[in-house]
Amino acid sequence: MRIAFLTHEPFYPPSGGGSAEAVYLVEEMVRREHEVHLFCPTFPDAQEVARKFDVRLHEFTRWKMGRYVSLRNVKYLMYPRALEKMVRSAARTNPFDLILSQHTISAVAAGRLRKELNTPVVMNFLDFLTGFMETWPVWIAPPFLLKRLKQFEISLPSRCQADGVMTVSQPLADCFAEAGFPLARLKPIYYGYDVEMFPLRRHAPSSDQRPVVIMHGSFDQHHLGPVARDGLVGVFRKREDVIFKFVGKRTPALSHFLSSLKRIAPGIKTECTGFVPYNEVGKHLRDAAVGIVPYEESSGTHCAFVAKAVEYLGVGLPVVSTRLRNLAQYFEGERRIRFSDFTGDDFARQTLAWLNDPNLYAVNADARNLSDRVREHLDWCAISGEAIDFVEKTRHEFR
Repeated sequence: MRIAFLTHEPFYPPSGGGSAEAVYLVEEMVRREHEVHLFCPTFPDAQEVARKFDVRLHEFTRWKMGRYVSLRNVKYLMYPRALEKMVRSAARTNPFDLILSQHTISAVAAGRLRKELNTPVVMNFLDFLTGFMETWPVWIAPPFLLKRLKQFEISLPSRCQADGVMTVSQPLADCFAEAGFPLARLKPIYYGYDVEMFPLRRHAPSSDQRPVVIMHGSFDQHHLGPVARDGLVGVFRKREDVIFKFVGKRTPALSHFLSSLKRIAPGIKTECTGFVPYNEVGKHLRDAAVGIVPYEESSGTHCAFVAKAVEYLGVGLPVVSTRLRNLAQYFEGERRIRFSDFTGDDFARQTLAWLNDPNLYAVNADARNLSDRVREHLDWCAISGEAIDFVEKTRHEFR
């Protein structure tokens, strides 16, 4: 097939969030000898990367795009029209057999193009983007506007008559089904990790060193709310020896969060690495005591399949997460991940339970078994294989 692959994120190197998945999906399509046309914002060494991955690159260069650029949300809103124009132009001389979009933003462009180009469209939703905005301040996300945005996003596949939809979780698939999209054309594929970059640690750090509670990611506003703040302060007040380490770019949200911690709990020990490439994150996780996912409750977080939890467990870390619906369903009964209520007090309680466990640093049978489970089912090879099977099936059934 001649496939147009659409994304609003620079393709390489992965910058966090869902961006890593694009690389593995492209590799799987190329491995199956599909001709992949990559439509995305420009990135460093773009032509060299395109040759390495054997893709035809269509670079967007009109303005800078990315997770950390200024006026990011405004640029995201403007991008679908520009992306639509690029794909339409490329299809004029040689039509595409299928359009595959990553994330909601590029799905808007793909949906508009489906009828015009008479080309099947598969939309891949790696999150419920507007659902995360439920925890934003009302002056940024007024309830009346947020309700309209959420309806727009969830109804997008039905309105555009997408031929297939892949989702990061079963709860997100359920949301699309409730909005009228046919169950038969929905495929939850979850979210993977690279087992080579996050191998099970052979030896845990020495119990004599100060314990490290670690979190990594893109550190957007919805990642660092009252649960995280009050939870970490609660841990510090019982265990002043703990170091709280943040692996990722020091965003304005993270800077504000760290300042609030210092103000509330003088003496709390924090570390921030700054941006770390995806292939180096695992090195930081191996020396930690506990991995945390202190997300606030929202429809966005309940529909997410949080990559950091999978990577923590792959390395062998015990995990504390708020009770996010999808994570709680997927890891129900697993002893290496503790779920808290959406309160700082309970999050601190669950984290302290791990820190005070005499077997905290043991790479035991529970750690090995769960690492094996995510390795088998959530390695990118498994995820991308299922995804492209679904893409090929969708194209075959297109009328």
